[in-house]
Amino acid sequence: MVWIVRMLLLGLLVILSGCDNGPQDHRQTLLVFGTLLDIQAYTDQPELFNEAVMELDKTFQKMHREWHAWKGEGELIRLNRALAEGKSLQVSAELAGLLQRARQYAVDSEQMFNPAIGRLIALWGFHSDQPPGGPPPQKLEIEALLKSNPNMEDLRFQGGLVSSTNPMVAMDLGAFAKGYALNLAIDELKRMGIGNAIVNAGGDLCVSGRHGERPWVIGIRHPLGEGVIASLGVADGECVLTSGNYERYREFEGVRYAHIIDPRSGYPVAHVASATVISHQGGLADAAATALSVAGPVDWPRIAAKMGLTQVMLVDDQGKVYLTPQMQSRISFQQKVDEVVVGAETFD
Repeated sequence: MVWIVRMLLLGLLVILSGCDNGPQDHRQTLLVFGTLLDIQAYTDQPELFNEAVMELDKTFQKMHREWHAWKGEGELIRLNRALAEGKSLQVSAELAGLLQRARQYAVDSEQMFNPAIGRLIALWGFHSDQPPGGPPPQKLEIEALLKSNPNMEDLRFQGGLVSSTNPMVAMDLGAFAKGYALNLAIDELKRMGIGNAIVNAGGDLCVSGRHGERPWVIGIRHPLGEGVIASLGVADGECVLTSGNYERYREFEGVRYAHIIDPRSGYPVAHVASATVISHQGGLADAAATALSVAGPVDWPRIAAKMGLTQVMLVDDQGKVYLTPQMQSRISFQQKVDEVVVGAETFD
């Protein structure tokens, strides 16, 4: 009898030992783009994962340095200086490609995504690591910048040279580069042999593969309250990007001014609390989340269609939720929502 017990215990140890060698969660956190970047992989190769994260850290730090809109002497700052002086600048192939893609998204969004308004963003105080304080900019200052009408179609590309017909163009890729970088991270992890991963920067994320037998499941933050408003499973290669007015803003005399600026009015958006977009292209999802926040509850379906998007969720400043039918079929609300609009239909 004793030997039977010993054999059973030995068998159990073998099983447990085998489990230790199977895929497990491995996680590391990097500080890039002014936020914590959480990289999680479901893998049985922790050493390979650690090596991949080290390579990603180098890539992200380079992006942060070269594409920063107001700190250092990176490539984007040098470009903005040249544009202001009416000069052209030789840029890297990666930055040129990024700008050309951003220009197309600007056209598709009817300029509601407009990374050429860097001067306007700076005027509102959002070129700072600290939340801006004090009164908002003067109306005359805003109108002067609007009159110059900086937009992405002012850019000119000739080989690797970039110039502008408008010296008031100042590039700020904050509403686009993060989504692009998250996509790049997932592609790099795949290239290095990590096929099941999620890269998350403050709730903006891209995924690859699955988490074992199930898809990666994520939550979408409630923009007007605490916790998660909805959850969903994210498929291989998808990115989920959200623009919201709940993290970066300035406040003066009880009025909150969001960091998302409407290029048409020069003022922060006030009618949308958040916009969430799912796409296989992280840069597109990032740009579109900004554009749809600007478009608002009335115009967002038109802009989403022009940008080729089918999976969108908006939450307005009153808590009303707007969904595409494809998004409705995927999400699971985690909190009570008083009113949901799906296409043209309203549900209480």
